[in-house]
Amino acid sequence: MSIEQRAVQVGEFTFDVRIGTPDDAPKAKGKKNAYLPTVLLLHGFPHNSDSYDDVVPRLLDAGLRTVVFDQRGYSPRARPEGVENYLVEHLVADVVGVLDALELPHVLLVGHDWGGLVAWHFAANYPQRLTGLVAVSTGHPSAITEALKSGEDQRKKSSYIPMFIAEGAEEKLLARDAVLLRRTVPADAIAPLREPGALTAALNWYRANFTGDIGAKLACGPVEVPTTMIWSDGDEALGRAQAEMSGRYVYSDFRFCELTGVDHWIPEKAAASVASEVSLRSSPF
Repeated sequence: MSIEQRAVQVGEFTFDVRIGTPDDAPKAKGKKNAYLPTVLLLHGFPHNSDSYDDVVPRLLDAGLRTVVFDQRGYSPRARPEGVENYLVEHLVADVVGVLDALELPHVLLVGHDWGGLVAWHFAANYPQRLTGLVAVSTGHPSAITEALKSGEDQRKKSSYIPMFIAEGAEEKLLARDAVLLRRTVPADAIAPLREPGALTAALNWYRANFTGDIGAKLACGPVEVPTTMIWSDGDEALGRAQAEMSGRYVYSDFRFCELTGVDHWIPEKAAASVASEVSLRSSPF
């Protein structure tokens, strides 16, 4: 297998992209992209695409091409100032731009945490670009909204958000050697957040989409592509209700996969399970 590092230009921004190709990938003379099943994986907060480091090799071993990229705010050359630049519509447009730049007409899309939210919106608006969807932890936005309105569990799990959107959150989260972040997030996610503007950009995803009329900002149509929802019973941020109710918004084959004894950080803690579900969803049989 091989991993190619590439800088991909999308409008005024440059995204850091890694493309993995299995050893037995087919070759097509004169064609830049011979047909090969491709998986695009979107990371969440606060980890960049390194969160999939244990998933990617397993997918390559299964004969799948992989694409991961550091999204808006996480790629240093795609880190605009201004909260409004992090609305979900812009995050989805970045995915479209990366696919177009790589000349990939369709992929199997995987998204964890915030990457899952972007993936649901992408699937609802660009179904023709997908062979399937695997959402990890994060349910359909309408299911999340419904769970917040109807259940104490999800409201409790989401109680950390006001701290993230508050003024001065960056200083509090990085104070005392980032002790607040270290309590909940993977240790290797901390260092990149110390780069100038990095944590502000990451928090701006919350500030742009979880203030004002949240329901309108997160409003998402139904998804009409085959979908797998992976949820873990130890998730501290996202409850069972929003995961299970996601099936109501999928007008295609829907599979619910529950992992036991795993916390929110599924790609890092249960990479084999993620790769297995992705491989299963990629199979035409």
